[in-house]
Amino acid sequence: MTTKKVERRIKIKFRIRKNVKGTDERPRLSVFRSNKQIYAQIINDLTGKTLAAASSLGLEKMPKIDQAKKVGALVAEKAKTAGVETVVFDRNGYLYHGRVQALADGAREGGLKF
Repeated sequence: MTTKKVERRIKIKFRIRKNVKGTDERPRLSVFRSNKQIYAQIINDLTGKTLAAASSLGLEKMPKIDQAKKVGALVAEKAKTAGVETVVFDRNGYLYHGRVQALADGAREGGLKF
């Protein structure tokens, strides 16, 4: 049984995904935020492959905003090694605020363009 909040996020997610698609030139940077962790993946939707991924699992204890910024920098670093420089940002139905924004800022500081 899902809550109204989750249903609303899923509706927004599908509305976003109608327009945001990852290609070879610009893969999609997808964010998933749970209560305790944050995850980021760089996905090529044409082939269905994940090119790079990072998460806050295993990071030292720190505030969640700082964790998200660090995950953004990690995924940017892994993307560089995979040969990706520009991405399309997929906030996955979450508001562009708080941890999602911190992850995006960390990825930009790491060198990703979007």
